[in-house]
Amino acid sequence: MNKLTSLLTIAATAALFSAPFTGTAEDMERLELKLPIPAFMGTPTDVPDDEHLEKPSENPRPAFMVPKGCKNLALKKKVTGSVEEPNSGSYDLVTDGNKEFSDDTFLELPRRTQWVQIDLEKASKLYAIVVWHAHNTPHIYRDVIVQVSNDPEFKDGVTTVYNNDYDNSSKLGEGKDLEYYESYEGRLIDTKGVEARYIRLYSRGSSYSGMNRYIEVEAWGK
Repeated sequence: MNKLTSLLTIAATAALFSAPFTGTAEDMERLELKLPIPAFMGTPTDVPDDEHLEKPSENPRPAFMVPKGCKNLALKKKVTGSVEEPNSGSYDLVTDGNKEFSDDTFLELPRRTQWVQIDLEKASKLYAIVVWHAHNTPHIYRDVIVQVSNDPEFKDGVTTVYNNDYDNSSKLGEGKDLEYYESYEGRLIDTKGVEARYIRLYSRGSSYSGMNRYIEVEAWGK
């Protein structure tokens, strides 16, 4: 082997070991959600021309991919909230697995900004959070803010994964996400693998009522 060949061999070997890893990503699969029965048909009429509002669609939600093996980590987990005594229902309804709308399947909290919080019992990687407010009519929930943290008091290490409070009326920061019409599909939030133990979901009434209703929250992760 001559000197030039040796130098080329060394350079090629060095490049091989210094190059970034480009292997395949973790196997992914479609997130299969069990959806409730639609409580109304069709799309809302007289949709306002509002830059902060997502226009409703009659098309199903596009497929959402998550790593294989994800589970709903929120199922049957403990739920607390911003008030000791809800207007109606109980906190355990938020994670009981029942997403159907009826008079006895939702939690109702008072007016103004309120929240519910789920304890996943240990820090986990979260890839999607799905929330169902009351989906009996096509109304818009205000100030939907979803945060995660390992601090149960949400004072340290807080990550906001969704915020459509565009005018900061709930005083948690100006949001860039869009408001949307509630439907039986719920709102799916891409949490991009963030790691946390606690999930806190805020709202501030809706276009239907000043009350805050929650039917179900799912947290898909590993």
